[in-house]
Amino acid sequence: MDEPAGTSNGSSRRGPYAKGIERRREILARAIEVFTERGAQRTSLRAIGDAIGVSHAALRHYFDSREQLLLEVYKFAEQRSEEEDPEPAGGSVVGVMTHAARRNRAVPGLVQLYSTLVAGALEDDHEESREYFATRFERLRQRLAEQVAADQSRGDIRADIAPEAAAALVIAASDGLQIQWLLDPEIDIEETLRQLELLLAPKP
Repeated sequence: MDEPAGTSNGSSRRGPYAKGIERRREILARAIEVFTERGAQRTSLRAIGDAIGVSHAALRHYFDSREQLLLEVYKFAEQRSEEEDPEPAGGSVVGVMTHAARRNRAVPGLVQLYSTLVAGALEDDHEESREYFATRFERLRQRLAEQVAADQSRGDIRADIAPEAAAALVIAASDGLQIQWLLDPEIDIEETLRQLELLLAPKP
């Protein structure tokens, strides 16, 4: 177990380290606000630094590139959102994605940032984003496929669809609806996903 701060065992290193972590968190929390206000095209490292009162050199101390900063902003915002609004236990596979979509929209700029990063991951010079989202989708498909199989065993989802295919379809529906919502806020994501749940339900 680590000794408390202020002891003789490495305390001089822990103080600045803890301050560095806190400073990094402050930057991430403010950076999504800048992204929300300015959009993707006006969120260079220098512009973000200017907006939050951090020099470009100091920002580069924490993040190697704009891509890395925005990716870390997304991870930070998503994790904080999950902690504040955890997924309810016992939900259906569609319910899992419905909850996540609603939670994402509650954080200003998070859906926009996600869509920007996923689109950027398709470009040749965005390997970090590509690797992150490819891994993220793979894990999410696997997790939801397990949920589908469990739902099928309870008779909540029709048995004639492969769990992996159902998982991919639910993810595609959720992500696609969120993009449509960005273009038209009148889109009712929750109601549309409920219709998908009906389509996946066993026939009477």
